[in-house]
Amino acid sequence: MYRRSKPQLEVFLIHPGGPYWFNKDLGVWSIPKGEYTEEEQAIDAALREFLEETGFQPNPPFLELGDVRQPGGKLVTAWGFEGDCHPQDLRSNTFTLEWPPKSGRQMEFPEVDRGAWYTIDAARERINKGQVPFLDRLAHLIDHE
Repeated sequence: MYRRSKPQLEVFLIHPGGPYWFNKDLGVWSIPKGEYTEEEQAIDAALREFLEETGFQPNPPFLELGDVRQPGGKLVTAWGFEGDCHPQDLRSNTFTLEWPPKSGRQMEFPEVDRGAWYTIDAARERINKGQVPFLDRLAHLIDHE
């Protein structure tokens, strides 16, 4: 999701939830994303994942931002859309994890613990480095509208 906040373009990024990411900041933020099966269209998965991870409804038109292979090997396909939200209203789905490790205790954590608006330059510092091309592609498309 992006918004045109004069004088700059801003993007909405999410911070992963759970104990592994709690004290990490730079390089761990992300666009909302997730996996999908061969039976599901990539755009449908992207819309579903955005809603599940943020609680915010994505609205067309959608700008195709292409594919990026992240350093870990995961292929990510993304779209951008113009919108706005209050980050404090974010509501994420959850996952269960044994925590602390080898304790036998299962705990539930939000998949996303927070979201925030960033200028493109600030987002480049915070986002997973493998996703930086999406920021560049979005900025290029908006600049050439």
